[in-house]
Amino acid sequence: MFALVQDGSITKYISGNKGITIGDIQYPRSIFTLWSSEEKKAIGIYEVEYDNTNKKDEAWYINTNQSFTFANDKVTGSYGTATAKAHADTTWTQEDSDDGLMPSDQSIGDIKTRGLKYNLIQTIKKQAAGLLQNTDWYITRKSDAGTEVPSSITTYRASVRTKADEMETAITNASNTPALETLYTYINTGTEENPVMERPLGNLPTLES
Repeated sequence: MFALVQDGSITKYISGNKGITIGDIQYPRSIFTLWSSEEKKAIGIYEVEYDNTNKKDEAWYINTNQSFTFANDKVTGSYGTATAKAHADTTWTQEDSDDGLMPSDQSIGDIKTRGLKYNLIQTIKKQAAGLLQNTDWYITRKSDAGTEVPSSITTYRASVRTKADEMETAITNASNTPALETLYTYINTGTEENPVMERPLGNLPTLES
């Protein structure tokens, strides 16, 4: 993206996919690709430089809209301070009721918004259920025909449940959103030559493993 700067202020944002008229002069679209940066600046066109320092992972944070500034002979697009998504559930309070925001079918103390913890735990439950479903037929066969479930399958199913419980506990014990993000952040626990990417939360076991 480009910006048109006139008298020290940004007056227009330009995609660069069509020509532009500045004053009495019509410039073709090709200037955006063929002209040098200095040639474009000479007529007030600056390519936007993006500063993503404050931009955070949208799985965990709500980013602000970008704002654009012209300073030091460049146009910069940047973000404000991101807001962490709520890690715990929020509930209706007396203030909500007094403000007239609480629906008639809600009671003080009822869940208003589910936090990250709840949603992440529900995902773990669904993933574990999906893995167990793949071997449910062993359980059905034993019930119907009396065929014993192989010990490897019994061990695997127990390991899925155990690991799911551990993961849910880790999520529940996370004190805030950054702590949750850390649980899901993969890091190299090996070497640069032989990287092993793991996350503190771990992963549910698969039957192959």
